[in-house]
Amino acid sequence: MIANTFIDNAKVMSKGQITIPKDIREILGISCGDRVTFVVENGSVRLINSAVYAMQMLQAQMAGEAENAGLTSDNAVVNLVKEIRAESEGE
Repeated sequence: MIANTFIDNAKVMSKGQITIPKDIREILGISCGDRVTFVVENGSVRLINSAVYAMQMLQAQMAGEAENAGLTSDNAVVNLVKEIRAESEGE
């Protein structure tokens, strides 16, 4: 078995439904009522916790935006936050 790989299977029922095995649900951090995202790539499907997937997409969209805004250090970010707070407080 390849490192970081876990393999399990499930039977497809009459309406195309499957039960996600308990071990898989635990690994993905999903429980009753949670949503999952299916990502199809080159004939394979990845099943992802939808909340995790949304965060990954947001991070990908935001990648590089701090640098584009000229925020190249932690100190620059802290100063921007201070400026925004001061403006909102009417200073």
